Amino acid sequence: MLLAIEQGNTNTLFAVYDGETWVAQWRAATEASRTADEYAVWLSQLLAMTGLAMSAIDACVISSVVPQSIFNLRNLARRYLNVEPMIVGENVDLGIAIRIQKPSEAGADRLVNAIGAHMVYPGALLIVDSGTATTFDVVGADGAFEGGAIAPGINLSMQALHEAAARLPRIAIQKPAHVIGKGTVEAMQSGVFWGYVSLIEGLVARIKADYGAPLTVIGTGGIASLFEGATKAIDHFDHDLTILGLLEIVRRNPHLRQP
Repeated sequence: MLLAIEQGNTNTLFAVYDGETWVAQWRAATEASRTADEYAVWLSQLLAMTGLAMSAIDACVISSVVPQSIFNLRNLARRYLNVEPMIVGENVDLGIAIRIQKPSEAGADRLVNAIGAHMVYPGALLIVDSGTATTFDVVGADGAFEGGAIAPGINLSMQALHEAAARLPRIAIQKPAHVIGKGTVEAMQSGVFWGYVSLIEGLVARIKADYGAPLTVIGTGGIASLFEGATKAIDHFDHDLTILGLLEIVRRNPHLRQP
């Protein structure tokens, strides 16, 4: 079985694939200082609750945007799973062209999303990934990563609003009943929620105009579901792009998978 680890700045996803389907998925808060031993205790307990064991894992693939965590995740695979992990950006062939000025600057998560989306959707694509940052990435019809735009995530904006304005409270992000808020909390929710919808719609329109060819827009990421039904700028919502991309990377690198 394959353990796929996708680590973002806020959350880390662990998913187990048995050769036919994803049998389990768990999320943990990303903490750069978390050791391999701590990961192992947490993971072994969750596997046991699903009727699985650490010994059942015979392959591991890791995508991380937190460089200081890779050492501990690598040790988790080596010491507790007895496998050498495939690490995006280090020892794997992604099998796609990266058409930006400095390919090394492309984040692992953005590249993995591009691979996953290309496996599912035909033609040129625009991926809107809502997480710690909100990224807009163009994928060519041939699967190449062609760049995009990066904006602060909705949670970062809410946090900055609370921390910079002494009288504004910390609130939960949700779709407000009305655009015009009748109180401070409603006004903040409206500004952040509808402001982000407008950001998405505006950047999608500008990217399409700049690209000059049709783009199918895919929404994904930890909080993408917040915008479902709120905008017509996104054609499909797909929360499995990253793990699909990681699975495809494993398939493209059979020589790295241990017997």
